[in-house]
Amino acid sequence: MKLHFEPNLDYQLQAIDAVCDLFRGQETCRTEFTVTMRGEAAQLTLGVAESDLGVGNRLSLLDEQILKNLADVQLRHGLAPASALGSENFTVEMETGTGKTYVYLRSIFELNKRYGFSKFVIVVPSVAIKEGVYKTLQMTEEHFKSMYAGVPFDFFLYDSGKLGQVRNFATSASIQIMVVTVGAINKKDVNNLYKDSEKTGGEKPIDLIKATRPIVIVDEPQSVDGGLQGSGKQALDAMNPLCTLRYSATHTDKHHMVFRLNALDAYERKLVKQIEVASATVESAHNKAFVRFIAPVTRGKSVVGAKVELDVQGATGVQRKIVEVCDGDNLEQTTKRAIYADFRIGDISAAKDSTYVELRFPGGEVFLQPGQAHGDVDALAVQREMIRRTIKEHLDKEIRLRPMGVKVLSLFFIDEVSRYRQYDADGNPQKGDYARIFEEEYKRAAKLPAYTSLFAEVDLSHAAEDVHNGYFSIDKKGGWTDTAENNAGNRDNAERAYNLIMKEKEKLLGFETPLKFIFSHSALKEGWDNPNVFQICTLRNIQSERERRQTIGRGLRLCVNQQGERLRGFEVNTLTVIATEDYKEFAAKLQKEIEEETGIRFGVVEPHQFAAIAVIGADGRAVPLGVDQSTALWEHLKATGYVDAHCKVQDALKTALKDNKLLLPAAFEAQRAQIAELLRKASGRLEIKNADDRKLVAVRKSVLVSPEFKALWDRVKQRTTYRVAFDNDKLVADCITAVQKMPQVARARLQWRKADIAIGKGGVTAKETSVATPVVLDESNVELPDLLTDLQDRTQLTRRTLTNILTSTGRLDDFKRNPQEFIEVVSQAINHCKRLALVKGIKYQKLGAEEYWAQELFEDPKNVLMGYLTEASARMNAQKSVFEHVVVDSAVEWEFADQLEKNEAVKLYAKLPGWFKVPTPLGTYNPDWAVLIQHEDGERLYFVVETKGSVIADALRPTEAGKIACGEAHFAALTAQEPAAKYVVARTVGDVMGYASVSG
Repeated sequence: MKLHFEPNLDYQLQAIDAVCDLFRGQETCRTEFTVTMRGEAAQLTLGVAESDLGVGNRLSLLDEQILKNLADVQLRHGLAPASALGSENFTVEMETGTGKTYVYLRSIFELNKRYGFSKFVIVVPSVAIKEGVYKTLQMTEEHFKSMYAGVPFDFFLYDSGKLGQVRNFATSASIQIMVVTVGAINKKDVNNLYKDSEKTGGEKPIDLIKATRPIVIVDEPQSVDGGLQGSGKQALDAMNPLCTLRYSATHTDKHHMVFRLNALDAYERKLVKQIEVASATVESAHNKAFVRFIAPVTRGKSVVGAKVELDVQGATGVQRKIVEVCDGDNLEQTTKRAIYADFRIGDISAAKDSTYVELRFPGGEVFLQPGQAHGDVDALAVQREMIRRTIKEHLDKEIRLRPMGVKVLSLFFIDEVSRYRQYDADGNPQKGDYARIFEEEYKRAAKLPAYTSLFAEVDLSHAAEDVHNGYFSIDKKGGWTDTAENNAGNRDNAERAYNLIMKEKEKLLGFETPLKFIFSHSALKEGWDNPNVFQICTLRNIQSERERRQTIGRGLRLCVNQQGERLRGFEVNTLTVIATEDYKEFAAKLQKEIEEETGIRFGVVEPHQFAAIAVIGADGRAVPLGVDQSTALWEHLKATGYVDAHCKVQDALKTALKDNKLLLPAAFEAQRAQIAELLRKASGRLEIKNADDRKLVAVRKSVLVSPEFKALWDRVKQRTTYRVAFDNDKLVADCITAVQKMPQVARARLQWRKADIAIGKGGVTAKETSVATPVVLDESNVELPDLLTDLQDRTQLTRRTLTNILTSTGRLDDFKRNPQEFIEVVSQAINHCKRLALVKGIKYQKLGAEEYWAQELFEDPKNVLMGYLTEASARMNAQKSVFEHVVVDSAVEWEFADQLEKNEAVKLYAKLPGWFKVPTPLGTYNPDWAVLIQHEDGERLYFVVETKGSVIADALRPTEAGKIACGEAHFAALTAQEPAAKYVVARTVGDVMGYASVSG
């Protein structure tokens, strides 16, 4: 089985374009240099000195041009604009599981196609990520060659013992991709990268790399840079990069942000799995003197106390609380409970390799490490229940997802390898506690009637052993170990494990592989994940919020079926975390970590955040609102008391949004819907579901079998097919007009700026004093590219059509003025016209009478609807709906469902299930609602409704607007039955009633 890579995901294309557009105006060019063979040994062996021609990247843009491109990209994505360029470090933030590796690999090929850049170095923090990147390169090789006309490229893992590869990297004219861990390059005194080598012709490998001016791509830069000392950053700078592109979900240093798809964006757009928590909290177990060590409390280098968890007597009873204690504290006084009599705190240590708190009690003492407890319930009993719950969650999902071709995987994170695998005196492996408990619980579950269908043809005598295994660092003897990557030997141990993991990544997804349950140590906290991990059980105590987020990240990717195709929707993609803490506490800690690591400020509206909102310009086109207007709007929000001086959302804004009484200046009324939607998102919190709230949503039989619902369903059930009919002459005419109206293509120019340099106690400062008129550069010696071939590759139009368009525009002189800029703006104008023609030219027609969505599908066991039945995520006890509860995806849908229930004219309705799909050229489309409205005179009207925060087409994303247009065309084709169901886009039921009045 091979994973299928989707080439047209809009957010990935936006991330790729954000990077590529930084170099807009750059002509295709490269630099050449001589690689010599130096030294006596070389001459004696070869007789003569050898000379090769090296090939590198070359940047022709001025800093001012890059800064302008950067500002344009940032405005497009609603990011705070940069005021100066400084270093050429650019940041892309993408949430774990959204295809970050694919994006930066594809960006390599796009940068080569647009500008001819060919030398790339990918720097990663660990062996795990290195092996993951290399595996992805192998899996995508065929994919990228098919997309980029078979362009030749080489990729390799840097190995200090194979330095000849570095020479080939420098001399080859094809795309070269070197993948290296920062640990292999950041120690100059012992690293072969910085020493003369015969394998590179006597050159220092680093000098060859520097000569190529590589584009350096940093994966997880917060782990690569090297903290305050910056040894990793120094190693990156030593390569003399043309620019550095930094990709992560958790950046420490933002540099110049060019694209952001943060945790909230990914979750709201369903680009990752829904997260739910199955929490195992111990209650009413206060019969022992319980003490858990959390962490030492330090002030500077001094230890001043410890945070411990105790059972404290309060006004409402005994509660488990975290308190700070000091050496010598009497815990009976601290807890006000006699059960702690003579329990005292002893020594407290915060040493790196010896962190503990000493607990003294009658008859003994114990040294607790972080996370360890004294007086707790039987830890193994709790862990047995967690393993049992994980198996149950796994089997429940397997029953539901196996018919879809989805292999379900579960991942256990454990505290130490010996709890899962031990070795006797002769080195023979033995089962640890976790392995033994797992097999006992798996055999027990296999006998339960609920899972009979899963084990009908399974040999239970071996099944429990075959379905689980461990992935840990492997020592030279083949044994598993708890090592970290803190030296060369431990990195070798890790590499043995990661090679196995990466080679089996796709194999694990196939039904033919029995392995389903994976036990791992913290070594897999980053760099490895699998799209079909649906359960994560933390059998070890999560020590930090970063570890919490990394743990969850192993299972966030959307799942794939046996064909390697990705499946979408929360009804399929739900990650269940089995943890030993209250889910509310889990959510609060996760949110805190997201705030600290990603820079997301929940409940905050910043002045630049409205800049990307679409407004209609004087020429009738949609343009961004801009930073100045965004700031003016923010000042109004501040003056109105909606936000404070620190950008924090106030209760007044939440109330205004809830009551639909948001006060805006008249100048922004046209953008009210977009502004309100953005403010709603900023006012909310990240929502993590409680696994116990996820339940089966039953069909309301009285509605399903009613004549009224049958009449409604008969008007929407018919399936269609479509054809796209292009009016070639009109498309060409539209393209000609678009190219004629495109912006002026400017010549290359040089901008002089003057600044005073001042050297003082505070350092060296520069103050700009004057800016001269730009000087146009003479580029008469520029070799003109093959215009038609380049445009043909970008637009897929024929050469004849392109010739017709170009010769009719009168703009060919612009091509001579600035060829690269001309090609870019022309291809954008043509592709925009093509997208419009695609939707405008679509024609739907009904399939045969037997091709329809059967009403019986609502009760088909394969189509069971699962939902989180809370007031926040579902309209409860819906009397008019075909389902007893209406599961919704947004506040807009919740409000719409509530209005449907309360409006007396609405007879009945259905939230259309995920299996109800309309085919479109942009992917399948699932409309929101089918509604039956009955007037007082008895006339019935039937509607299919798409609910949106805005009904203005320009406010919608192009793909979203295109699918809506296709949905309208689909339902317009269903006109054989009268009255036909009318397709409408609405914000509220009031909007639908407006259509009903017109129809009536």
